[in-house]
Amino acid sequence: MARERATALLVDFDGVLRRWDPAVAAGVEREYGLSEGVLGEIAMQWGRLRPVLTGRVSHAEWVASVADALTESVGSPERARAAVEQWQRYRGEIDPDVLALIREVRAAGVRVGLGTNATDLLDADLAALGLVGEFDVVVNSSVIGVHKPAPEYFQAACAALETPPGRVLCVDDQDWVIRGARAGGLSAYRWSGPEGLRYVRAALAY
Repeated sequence: MARERATALLVDFDGVLRRWDPAVAAGVEREYGLSEGVLGEIAMQWGRLRPVLTGRVSHAEWVASVADALTESVGSPERARAAVEQWQRYRGEIDPDVLALIREVRAAGVRVGLGTNATDLLDADLAALGLVGEFDVVVNSSVIGVHKPAPEYFQAACAALETPPGRVLCVDDQDWVIRGARAGGLSAYRWSGPEGLRYVRAALAY
């Protein structure tokens, strides 16, 4: 039996709507004499990242822990803090084609949720990037206390969208999230770039 087309969209932030230019971090690393990729490696260590994504520590506390871990590499706590602060000033760029799609489907009556593993800086980022009011709901892992791909995350997202899982399309760039969404009964599409725009339009009922 054919699956019903989705009537709501749950779209990821980082890697789908927001893009990061790796040259920014690379430039900071060169300026401070750091090895290539070390900022991301330290910041994304799961034991350090998971607490900030589930709201157990703040974004500021996470940033401070990254600076602490970096101190030995740069020679002083002050230089470590300066390097991390400079890196953090860059807040990414919005993919205009994805934003246009979100506006298009919302105008057609499709509910759109931003579904993201994020810190308590998310609201400030959305404001700085001009995205306030662009979504029907925002489902932030650090607010609800559970991160993708946990079943509880997708249950909360569907409840916020007021749409049963079988009618929600999740778009994410991570395979593990796609598997979790499908296990939770959602439709899911792994985003790899603008070629996905046609698929998402076709999968939604509008």
